[in-house]
Amino acid sequence: MDSIKIVGGSQLNGVIPISGAKNATLPLMIASLLSDETLTLGNVPRLRDVAQLNHILSNHGVDYSVDGKRVGQDDLKGQTLHLTARTIVDTTAPYELVSKMRASFWVIGPLVARERRARVSLPGGCAIGTRPVDFFIEGLTKLGASIDIEAGYVVVNAPKGLVGARIEFPKVSVGATHTLMMAATLAKGETELVNAAREPEVVDLANCLIGMGAKIEGAGTSVIRIQGVDRLHGHRHAVIPDRIEAGTYAMAVAMTGGDVVLENARADLFESALDVLRQTGAEITEVDGGLRVYRNGNGIAPVDITTEPFPGFPTDLQAQFMALMTRAGGQSRITETIFENRFMHVQELARLGARIRIDGHTAIVDGVSTLRGAPVMATDLRASVSLVIAGLAAEGETNVSRVYHLDRGFERLEEKLSRCGAVIERISH
Repeated sequence: MDSIKIVGGSQLNGVIPISGAKNATLPLMIASLLSDETLTLGNVPRLRDVAQLNHILSNHGVDYSVDGKRVGQDDLKGQTLHLTARTIVDTTAPYELVSKMRASFWVIGPLVARERRARVSLPGGCAIGTRPVDFFIEGLTKLGASIDIEAGYVVVNAPKGLVGARIEFPKVSVGATHTLMMAATLAKGETELVNAAREPEVVDLANCLIGMGAKIEGAGTSVIRIQGVDRLHGHRHAVIPDRIEAGTYAMAVAMTGGDVVLENARADLFESALDVLRQTGAEITEVDGGLRVYRNGNGIAPVDITTEPFPGFPTDLQAQFMALMTRAGGQSRITETIFENRFMHVQELARLGARIRIDGHTAIVDGVSTLRGAPVMATDLRASVSLVIAGLAAEGETNVSRVYHLDRGFERLEEKLSRCGAVIERISH
């Protein structure tokens, strides 16, 4: 199992290309199930989750191909994926595939919309909370499907097809918004999603579906209206840049000091996180083709945050921000409102010398002047990268084990950082 070795203390200077968003790519790939024509996606990141989802979709009959590398092309630029679901050969998504990645559960919406039935295993994925599928089940029921739970599988039938309805989510859910928006594109009549997720990845999916012939209004607001159509066609779509990856590298620069241009990053996708970073003392400006993040020798100011659905501070940047706050000049409070198990990185950061205590859903961080390298273990995707950020600023050597979590969501992390002067390498065991 690979690990990552970091020798801390180097500033970051240079250019980091930001990949396509993992959280946009996965639902976009699943949308290929809605049409018998080819969906071509550009700016797709090379990630373990993308490869895993290709495997899951091929099980349903989706043919996929990846454009070959062009002469002189940078390995850190996205790839182009062609997905064609000419015939759905299997409407079952088996446990051994779905258990490896939560997002694969979302196939339930397009399969029922197009084939009028689906049998999908209850999901697995990151160990950061229960993330129940009730919202998906209630939503599909309102669209006219009958649902049974049998031996760990959700079995859905809609023999006459789905019918539009008003669906009000009791709580904002990105996954349920993605899934029911996809399902509603082929339902008869109008569907209204109330208290819908407003994340940029939801807007990106809606834009792609509109390109495929769907009729959708209101994506990016809390009410999305979908007029069902008989069929969707092929389309070519470029994935938006990854706001979580951009925010992660911005925090790494704020932590180590330095001057980095985040190529392709878009400020409008994570404005709340950028505002918080500016409060810590980092300077962030929009430049041609991206964002420049700069911090000179000034100390890091403590800032309190609460994670919230978009446009609030993203839960997917909470662990990285906590790493930054371990070196702040004072006390900060970090409150997690989205996932209940999202403080698993605290004990690992403590191994580097961080002073953090938990009070309910709030982590109270007392900044220290020095972190010291140590062996640490990744517990989930975002927690693992918080340990890398801390290691970049720690004295001596930090070894991060179980980095397969990182490979699920960060494309060539150690390569991107080492190009900017970080002393970081992957060790294969």
